[in-house]
Amino acid sequence: MNPLIGFAQFIVNEILAVPAFLIGIITAVGLAALRKSAGQVIGGAIKATLGFLLIGAGATLVVASLEPLGVMIQGATGAQGVIPTNEAIAGIAQQQYGAQVAWLMILGFAISLLLARITPLRYVFLTGHHVLFMATMITIILATAGYNSWVVVFLGAALLGVLMVSLPAIAHPWTRRVTGDDSIAIGHFGTAGYVAAGATGKLVGGKGEKMSRSTEDLKLPEGLRFLRDSMVATALSMVLMYVIIAALLHARVGSAEAFEAFPDGAANVGNYYMQAVTQGLSFGVAVAVILFGVRTILGELIPAFQGIAAKVVPGAIPALDAPIVFPYAQNAVLIGFISSFVGGLLGLAVLAAWLNPAFGIALILPGLVPHFFTGGAAGVYGNATGGRRGAVFGAFVNGLLITFLPAFLLQVLGAFGSENTTFGDADFGWFGILLGLATRAPGVIGIIVVVVLGLAVFGLGLFSQKRLVEGSWDPTPHRTPVSSTAEAIGVSTAEGTNENVTTRKYPKIAPPVGAPVPPARIDS
Repeated sequence: MNPLIGFAQFIVNEILAVPAFLIGIITAVGLAALRKSAGQVIGGAIKATLGFLLIGAGATLVVASLEPLGVMIQGATGAQGVIPTNEAIAGIAQQQYGAQVAWLMILGFAISLLLARITPLRYVFLTGHHVLFMATMITIILATAGYNSWVVVFLGAALLGVLMVSLPAIAHPWTRRVTGDDSIAIGHFGTAGYVAAGATGKLVGGKGEKMSRSTEDLKLPEGLRFLRDSMVATALSMVLMYVIIAALLHARVGSAEAFEAFPDGAANVGNYYMQAVTQGLSFGVAVAVILFGVRTILGELIPAFQGIAAKVVPGAIPALDAPIVFPYAQNAVLIGFISSFVGGLLGLAVLAAWLNPAFGIALILPGLVPHFFTGGAAGVYGNATGGRRGAVFGAFVNGLLITFLPAFLLQVLGAFGSENTTFGDADFGWFGILLGLATRAPGVIGIIVVVVLGLAVFGLGLFSQKRLVEGSWDPTPHRTPVSSTAEAIGVSTAEGTNENVTTRKYPKIAPPVGAPVPPARIDS
């Protein structure tokens, strides 16, 4: 292997694509820019890294707890089709285009930093694995269209850099409605789903006496007050879901086949149902770990970004993974997950009854993992603008998007469209479809159309930033304004105060009760 290519792949696969390391490095740079002591820099970087590792550990637990449930649902319904999995399709593509993906990602990250420096789009996209997935998809589409490697790398990198600064800006008016300030942005390629959820919440949330209350404002009888603890409510809800689905599968296929839904099988009927209960409880633990990781990383990263904003990218805002919004409305996460999944089931029914027989469009099975992460985040956005109705219907719309978009995306992935998987989140769908259609134009015309597509996305990002973000537009000003990010997660700023990390405050959903709080920052 060429040493230069090997080095590029090392940078991409071992550093940039690993959010924990990337976050640690960024935090260290920010704290160093604030002239913190060596101990504070090292400690802050390690703590931020550990925070992201906690998120990863929680995500692994989520996947492990949902996998048997997915098997049960497929067995109970008899559904067969394509399950969108970003990791799977990216892994397949890297075998053929690994070098191009590596260079495209490195150059794209550099372009995003340059754009953040010289344009009003001051967002630093830090969700490294999603950047890798988008780089892979862009490479697949451009390479299978017949463009040479240089065009793929440089044109693709420009597109990637534009997406990394534009999409957080497009989503930021809605994100600010969730967080209450400008301290963080969403850096996840499910942006279309979150904006759609927020817009849906605005439509259905109502006003005045008809305004839907927040998912976090539960008024329960005294005997059910324990459900105000979101971790307990989440675990109990998943236990009930698991037991019901387990019973349906057991009734449909019998004991022998049903027992195989769990990795190690089940010894008997009693053990089968108790494993279902255990998996539901494990899901509650997984969510708690994710929330703890989010709060830990924000406690370090937000102050560190003050240094980055002052020295490297003025006004920089970290754009982070979808779970970053989970602590703001934990009940909405569960509601969003379930509603998004229901939307996925309805979308599957439409595909099976009409689009597949009529046009040969692939059947997209609703994967529980993408519906949990993107649906949960969509629930938070929908709740922020439309309360409980917003969480339900907003996440439902997200579920439809991540069902139909991947189905049509398969049509523009060339030979990779025949693989039994595809990219799952909303932005991969709409952007990949448009990019694939653009590349069908012949020769130089195709390149021009692709450039126009990139400029259109960049222009939309600039419009959102200048007119909506900087114009302090609030999609639902009639909803109650409450505390900021710093107050919600209990962090202090670089000066060691509990003041907001930004100069302006915006409305958001009240911080939930029951979420774990990370250890306090240690500033000497």
